[in-house]
Amino acid sequence: MTTMATPEVYQKNLEQFEAALKAQEDAGIQPVQEGEIVNGTVIEVQPRRVIVDVGYKAEGVLPVTEFTPDKEGNINVHEGDTLEVYVDRIADEFGIVLLSKEKADRLRKWDEIEAVARESGVIRGTVAAKVKGGLSVDIGVRAFLPGSQVEIRPTRALEDYIGEEYEFKIIKLNRFRNNIVLSRRALLEEERAKLREELLERINVGDVVKGIVKNITDYGAFIDLGGIDGLLHITDMSWGRLNHPSDMLEIGDEVEVMILSFDRERERVSLGIKQKTPDPWTQVEEKYPEGSIVEGKVVSIADYGAFVELEEGVEGLVHVSEMSWTERNIHPSDITKVGDTVKVRVQSVDMENRRIGLSIRETMPNPWVEAAENFPPGTVLEGEVRSVTDFGIFVGVTEGIDGLIHISDIAWVKDFNHPSEKFNVGDTVRAVVTQVDVDNERFSLSIKSLEENPWEKIAEELPPGAEFTGKIVSKTEFGLFIEVRPGIEGLLHRSEIPGEDLDAFNEGDEVTVRMLRVSPQDQKISLTMRNLSADEIERAGVTVQSELERQLKEKVLNQDL
Repeated sequence: MTTMATPEVYQKNLEQFEAALKAQEDAGIQPVQEGEIVNGTVIEVQPRRVIVDVGYKAEGVLPVTEFTPDKEGNINVHEGDTLEVYVDRIADEFGIVLLSKEKADRLRKWDEIEAVARESGVIRGTVAAKVKGGLSVDIGVRAFLPGSQVEIRPTRALEDYIGEEYEFKIIKLNRFRNNIVLSRRALLEEERAKLREELLERINVGDVVKGIVKNITDYGAFIDLGGIDGLLHITDMSWGRLNHPSDMLEIGDEVEVMILSFDRERERVSLGIKQKTPDPWTQVEEKYPEGSIVEGKVVSIADYGAFVELEEGVEGLVHVSEMSWTERNIHPSDITKVGDTVKVRVQSVDMENRRIGLSIRETMPNPWVEAAENFPPGTVLEGEVRSVTDFGIFVGVTEGIDGLIHISDIAWVKDFNHPSEKFNVGDTVRAVVTQVDVDNERFSLSIKSLEENPWEKIAEELPPGAEFTGKIVSKTEFGLFIEVRPGIEGLLHRSEIPGEDLDAFNEGDEVTVRMLRVSPQDQKISLTMRNLSADEIERAGVTVQSELERQLKEKVLNQDL
């Protein structure tokens, strides 16, 4: 239960307090007040607090926690030390004055910061921690450094700045809200502007300067020359092939570049690295004459060929057709790979367009020449059927070389509609070499040439005027086809039939006819039922053959239309 002070007790306490104040005034001591900063003397250091004499009737007390301990845990404060402290609260009822050194330091620091803000606005501080939106900086009090104000270009790696000391520009200050906003970018931009002015005064086209790679794009790299950025285009980086600027440079690299062009008004600078060395193409004709054989490295592969680097900045193309003597319908990657060292022959040099034609196959013996020497026309050989097509079959002759037996060279008498009716892949066939075309790389074979030509035999056995009996194989609007020998037919044109009466004949009928003409080369036979003299037979044979050819051509033309 609390006992209320009587008026008499209250009056007595008031008189004692006023007497104490008067004693201090008489002694020349100004009474301390809450909220002010005063000087005090340490009179005792206790485990949990420091007792300070601030010239007041009661003792001042500071928490030990306001002092930073050393490595051994001792605080750096001793009896007799003079401290500047903040009067936090006067608690007469307890006979003490609560003090704060931290608040005093903070208030004094605020005074200094405000003074700096009024003058240069530049202050040093240490980055303390990463916070939302930026960094916390210790400048005696905590200040905020937005992420956008750390560098000229925003950076994501804010953790790398923790613990570093920098100069900052105070861009916002509010003591009432305990708010300070800093900028390092503002100082960097001021410094960069100064360096830019100096750089613009001293650089000229052709100068070689050093810079730092600041940014890399698909088309080049931006180089910080110290106050101004220059563009190093990908085409000016190397005389050789470069797929991407990052293949040659990394952000942060120091590079030596040449000033190619410079616009002082627009502050644009074009840079080059390859221009520091001579253009290798100036000596290409001397170093790589047509016909020479050299080595190079495959640097790129396309569907149409492979690019081979002969030296830095000098490349040539090996077209897919120049990769192998025998391989066909292949991709260049089936022959070589990027990074391979290959031997090539220089086929052509185009200095104007900076193009070099190369060949891999020309560095090796031509198997087609060897084939022409080893297999002259008339040579009989055996080979395996590699493939069957509509127009014939391909037979393996040597490694990489196939010979074609055209459908017309399979048999003298065609008794099939498609080569697949007679041959399968893997079959072994015997054929005779008819031609080896080295220039066009064609090897021609024939099976029928192994046998006697039945057309020539017919010409011997049935000369013009000879009479024989044959069966009607087919009937057309212009005549009858008569079987002369198995598989061989002759034409009995309607003009060679007395009365031109085709209706009197049917397929399968046997008729007696006479030979007009045999053409083994064209494989055509003309027949007649008329009795003619030798001269008439010769003339009629030519006429019938011509008429037949005309009608066949007309029939084909009508079908096409």
